Amino acid sequence: MDIAVFFPFLLLIGVMFFMTRSAKNRQRQALQMRESMQPGTGVRTIGGLYGLVKEVREDTILLEIEPGVHAVYAKNAVGAVLEDDEYERIVNGETLSKGDAPVVPDDASSLTSETSEAGVDLEKQADADAKADGERGSGSAS
Repeated sequence: MDIAVFFPFLLLIGVMFFMTRSAKNRQRQALQMRESMQPGTGVRTIGGLYGLVKEVREDTILLEIEPGVHAVYAKNAVGAVLEDDEYERIVNGETLSKGDAPVVPDDASSLTSETSEAGVDLEKQADADAKADGERGSGSAS
């Protein structure tokens, strides 16, 4: 028999081996992550709920969702164990310094004023745009 006949089967077996190996590695990492949970750890469930671990049981955990509000979740429902600073940033909101905060106008009047913050005269710019559009459009056939 020729080895070329067995090559596709060997290739398929090799691919299956590497796929199962990577899946087992992901399962092992998820198990390690779930085992690292301790009371006081912030977590995110696979459904997107953030909570603070209050108690770790054999197959479940007790999460504090809000102060005084507790819920029991399966350990398998935990999608990520978060670092303390990341959990605080997500739950309590990120604080931006004054220079980092985006400038958002309270109303549309700043968008329609004669000059923008950059010092561009918006009315003159609109007139120039209209004139340029008219010059480009005058060459069309009627």
